[in-house]
Amino acid sequence: MSVAETKIVWAQAERQAAFERWFAGIAPRHGLDRASLAPASADASFRRYLRVGAASAAGSSLVVMDAPPPQEDVRPFVHVAALAAAAGLHVPSVLEADADHGFLLLTDLGDTLYLDALQAAAPDQADRLMRDALSALLRWQQGVPAAALPPFDEALLARELALFPHWCVEREFGIAWSADEQRTWRRLCGVLIQSALAQPVVAVHADWMPRNLMLAPAGAASPGILDFQDAVAGPVTYDLASLLRDAFISWDEEQELDWAVRFWQQARQAGLPVDADFGEFWRALEWMGLQRHLKVLGIFCRLKHRDGKARYAQDLPRFFAYAQRVALRYAPLKPLVRLLEPLSGAAVRAGYTF
Repeated sequence: MSVAETKIVWAQAERQAAFERWFAGIAPRHGLDRASLAPASADASFRRYLRVGAASAAGSSLVVMDAPPPQEDVRPFVHVAALAAAAGLHVPSVLEADADHGFLLLTDLGDTLYLDALQAAAPDQADRLMRDALSALLRWQQGVPAAALPPFDEALLARELALFPHWCVEREFGIAWSADEQRTWRRLCGVLIQSALAQPVVAVHADWMPRNLMLAPAGAASPGILDFQDAVAGPVTYDLASLLRDAFISWDEEQELDWAVRFWQQARQAGLPVDADFGEFWRALEWMGLQRHLKVLGIFCRLKHRDGKARYAQDLPRFFAYAQRVALRYAPLKPLVRLLEPLSGAAVRAGYTF
């Protein structure tokens, strides 16, 4: 969470007043310095984060989460934070919570994103960082109880896939599918959903990617883990696919395979429910990744058209490339290529670069 040198702006006076009342109530307990309050970061949701100096926690800064209802609900974050902390993972501690108004006071995991560290790292350093992220994911799957999380079921998988035709195909590119293309899409969705549902179930962070991991300070567990409020009980390959095929940084396939094999071997040794055949594990990971990539293509276009966050659309080509590579590799998925090609061509004409 890097500090931005900008003024704190409130969309509504009523929310600002609610924040000031809450802040005044908690400030004495933690020695919060109101004058130090500054923007820390925002994300693709309606949440944002503010950093504030504090006398507590050995004089370190703390972080305020501003998550306005009804768009956001902080209770899942609080719930999963407790589960992850109990599993020994490095997550923010919830020091204060006003669930009704959507305010949390959290310990600060620093301001160095894994993404920034990876982009600046030499290959051997990047490998070490990614192995740390894999080890943390292994601990997450071992220690966070899936039974305590909502299910990543067929209905949710279908809702996620439906984002792609509505927001990407129709809204971003203005393409209307024929009846035959719609039937093809429905068949493909069925294939991907059944593959996901056939996988063993573990705790799924649902966004285990370098932008949601923090480089920990010396002596602390690594990495710090953020944005886990959407955690679900779901497919064992989901978070690994998210890490290896990210929205903002890509690796060559040889490197992806190396990390995937390492994770698979360690997971088997730890007794996690991964397939005994790495080839089948990799196939399931690729299909799971394709489901996620189609969802993200829809989400990034929704962010542009509904939420006015056009910058996310700059990464559409990365996801088209991921999707096309997987679709071309597996016979049941090849019909997807015919649906993707008009979009990827339109993306190039619109100025996107691959």
